Amino acid sequence: MAVSEIFVTLHNNLSVDQDVREEIRKVVQSLEQTAREILTVLQGVHQGTGFKDIPKKCLKAREHFSTVRTQLASLKTKFPVEQYYRFNEHWRFVLQRLVFLAAFLVYLESETLVTREATAEILGIESDRERGFHLDIEDYLSGILTLASELSRLAVNSVTAGDYSRPLRISTFINELDSGFRLLNLKNDSLRKRYDGLKYDVKKVEEVVYDLSIRGLSKEAVSIVGGDE
Repeated sequence: MAVSEIFVTLHNNLSVDQDVREEIRKVVQSLEQTAREILTVLQGVHQGTGFKDIPKKCLKAREHFSTVRTQLASLKTKFPVEQYYRFNEHWRFVLQRLVFLAAFLVYLESETLVTREATAEILGIESDRERGFHLDIEDYLSGILTLASELSRLAVNSVTAGDYSRPLRISTFINELDSGFRLLNLKNDSLRKRYDGLKYDVKKVEEVVYDLSIRGLSKEAVSIVGGDE
């Protein structure tokens, strides 16, 4: 094959690859917009009257996740299924963001930790990598770490809103998360750095609980702090 023919072939291959990436980027941009809309809805709980409207906000967020499932279904068609890891850097960040939003939604609904399988179901994708477009364990864990940060903020704002028992429940939940992450041997550098931030979230919430106890705003807080001494 002549040199010119080799480079013509390379040019054609690059053009096809660039076209695929451009199609992926278009869908990812739509996903990012939907993620922002969900975040706007859920972060409304941080406002003064937000706690009263949690069920309504969660229902609204669920509606947006219907759009997410449609967008992810479209994304699946933009590249060959066997080339997932060739292109996944394009959607990895927004997928982690959506994991966080799904986890925050489920926490607001039931104050429980959403499983990876349930998260994948909310997003309309697979949890098993062998079955195609899926939710990696590391992407799931990254989203959960973002949840911890959001809940530490929620603990502070709960006090402002006069909800003195919520920070106690958040403290228990975040400490359980911390204990869970301690069981993992995290080899992903980015994820390990993110995990380092969890201890600050734990400390922040513990300070809120301690402040409640010394101000006498919660008998339950006093009993918890007293039991730790």
